[in-house]
Amino acid sequence: MSRKEKSSGERRFRVAPDAATEVVGERASSTGVLLFSAVLFVAVLAAVLGIGWLTVGRVTLEVIVVAALAALLAIGCCHVAQQWERVVVLRLGRFNRVSGPGLFWTIPVIESNTMRVDTRTRVTTFYAEETLTADLVPMNVDAVLFWHVWDAAAACTEVGDFTRAVEMAAQTALRDAIGRASAAEVAIRREQLDRELKRVLEEKVAPWGVTILSVEVRDILLPKELQEAMSLEAQAEQRKKARIILMEAEHDIYEILGEMEELIGDHEAVARLRTMHLLNESLREGKGTVVIPSAFAEGFNEGVGDLFKG
Repeated sequence: MSRKEKSSGERRFRVAPDAATEVVGERASSTGVLLFSAVLFVAVLAAVLGIGWLTVGRVTLEVIVVAALAALLAIGCCHVAQQWERVVVLRLGRFNRVSGPGLFWTIPVIESNTMRVDTRTRVTTFYAEETLTADLVPMNVDAVLFWHVWDAAAACTEVGDFTRAVEMAAQTALRDAIGRASAAEVAIRREQLDRELKRVLEEKVAPWGVTILSVEVRDILLPKELQEAMSLEAQAEQRKKARIILMEAEHDIYEILGEMEELIGDHEAVARLRTMHLLNESLREGKGTVVIPSAFAEGFNEGVGDLFKG
């Protein structure tokens, strides 16, 4: 498989940026708000028609038109915002207030509901594809951003599309962070990268009324050749640490043996004790056989020799 085909194959498995806050099947319904407006329209229409019938004695075309206008005026004045919604209200084109949640009123024609802002936590996936690190290594990184809107007025008036702006800011910050670090630093210090991205994004999106809750790097894809090299480097580092620990342990053992020699006053006894310790370690960790010369075996050899002489 060529490099180009491999790269295109990886792209097919990329997670596309998505600003949705809930999975399909768990989205909150706005049916209640629509039902309230419909019931209000029908109630006002029926009330005006009833008043016209009682006043005129019959329902005329003028009464129907007045009833329809009154119903439209009612649903234009009375609104409902759900618990997690904040509605930005403009009066003659100028920002007036943020309404909601619950029931609120506006002046028809003069005031308008410009935007309904969802203040719940949002999840946005973003990635940096084939981004060069400081040591010129191409790297693919996927990350997840958790954020929410805390100032609906700023989100509406300071930026055109705050959802898209947050997504692009996150992707740019990720590319910049990768470009300032080496491939090893990006791959190993993932938590540090998360904190750096969170700090940079907080500075960028704060004027938009957005708060960054957390940034989490999900996947880091390195070239196969670099993965093998980093694996060998990690193994060498672990062997180095193991040898240093072993040398420190030997140093402590010799210090203890020196104290025992001062206490016992017999250097040979301490040396035999050290030999027994090394023998015990060899038998416990090794799978071979240790052969120790012994005078007991020499006695057997002498007996066999006498037997052959006889």
